Amino acid sequence: MKTYVEESDRNIYDIVTKNETEKEIIGLNENTIREISKLKGEPDWILDIRLKALKFFNETSNPTWGPDLSDLDLNKISMYVKPKAELSDKWEDVPEEIKDVFNKLGIPEAEKKSLSGASAQFDSEVVYHNVNHKLEGTGAIYLDFDSAVKKYPELIKEYFSKAVPLNDHKYISLHYALFSGGSFVYIPKGVKLEFPLQSYFRLNSRGSGQFEHTLIIVDEDASLEFIEGCSAPGYNENNLHAGCVELFVKKNAYLKFSTIENWSKNMYNLNTKKCYVEENGKIEWVMGSFGSKISMLYPMNILNGKNAKCEFTGISFAGKGQNLDTGIKIIHNAENTLSVVNSKSISKDGGICTFRSNTWIRKNAKNSKVVFDCASLMLDSESRSDTIPVDRIENSEVTYSHEASVGKLSDEEIFYIMSRGFTEEEAKSLIVRGFAEPISKSFPVEYAVEMNRLIDLELEGAIG
Repeated sequence: MKTYVEESDRNIYDIVTKNETEKEIIGLNENTIREISKLKGEPDWILDIRLKALKFFNETSNPTWGPDLSDLDLNKISMYVKPKAELSDKWEDVPEEIKDVFNKLGIPEAEKKSLSGASAQFDSEVVYHNVNHKLEGTGAIYLDFDSAVKKYPELIKEYFSKAVPLNDHKYISLHYALFSGGSFVYIPKGVKLEFPLQSYFRLNSRGSGQFEHTLIIVDEDASLEFIEGCSAPGYNENNLHAGCVELFVKKNAYLKFSTIENWSKNMYNLNTKKCYVEENGKIEWVMGSFGSKISMLYPMNILNGKNAKCEFTGISFAGKGQNLDTGIKIIHNAENTLSVVNSKSISKDGGICTFRSNTWIRKNAKNSKVVFDCASLMLDSESRSDTIPVDRIENSEVTYSHEASVGKLSDEEIFYIMSRGFTEEEAKSLIVRGFAEPISKSFPVEYAVEMNRLIDLELEGAIG
């Protein structure tokens, strides 16, 4: 009897298109930065940001507290790759080779069924961006980032690099020096979008980097669900992803931000995400981290208003040769703020999963509540899982709890399931899927299906 695990196929993610490259820039220096800015026709203030960021990058060392990044040679990375395709709002105008990749990933189908708008980036540029009738008349803005810079310069100036500063760390400086593509969203006061927006980022070129920038503002009494997907085919040389997400959730607003990162196992994923939440606002993160050789990703949340809330639901899966170092940072900066974190990790074949949390409850954040629940499942004795909390609590009127557990596959559970007619491999697979189910249920339907598919692919041939 064939199991769903055996029937899974990674070919849809490992497609490599033969689409021609119009422009490729290798090397990191001032000339590189100026050339990228000139190609995009950017205003001087954007170029100034890029050059300042390059200076910060050159003056900053690699972090020494996390995974080893010494094998990442930026001299061998293509910093900008423009596909031979122009931005279009018509799917039929996208080059066939690129369209074929996104078709197999299910992007157009998801747009038709359940989205208010969709965007698709291929290497360094957005090649498709479209909004539909669900967005008409709402006043909401959803654009690729480069177009937003030209069409809404004052709005971009007000918020761009204000959540995540240029010198926050070495690889965000690299991002600001090289950023290209990404999404801009503004939801006006009182507008509640019923259907999500989605951006998909595909890094196709060998030995290249992707540096998209996402900026979202959800104004007072507004709400939005935003979904992003990421994938890349496997190569035998390093790729780099150093994107940035800046989120602003205003008074009484709500934002759900869901991500499935399915990078190839040669990827360094050094992404940065940060959110400001005002009074009675709420940010909800749902994240799945799969693939990549090394990941370092710790979304930061600043709860600035009374009753502001942050919920985080995430899962990571590390196999052989993978070191997934993820987590969350939260600053409680007002009374009655709440943060709830539910994290799960699975490791196999010597894979390493680390969950880091950094929580700061300030003196003025009385009656705040923090709840952490971290669970890890190791499928063999070679793998590793760590939970590393760092807490700074500056007032005594706080409720704080942190639970962490590490487990292995239970022989009793395996025996019980096998007694119902399943093979040992099927029993183990069911236990793993059951462990991940609470996270899977938090994703939109299409992404829950993709997450389960990714778990199946990771499990294939690894247990039994």
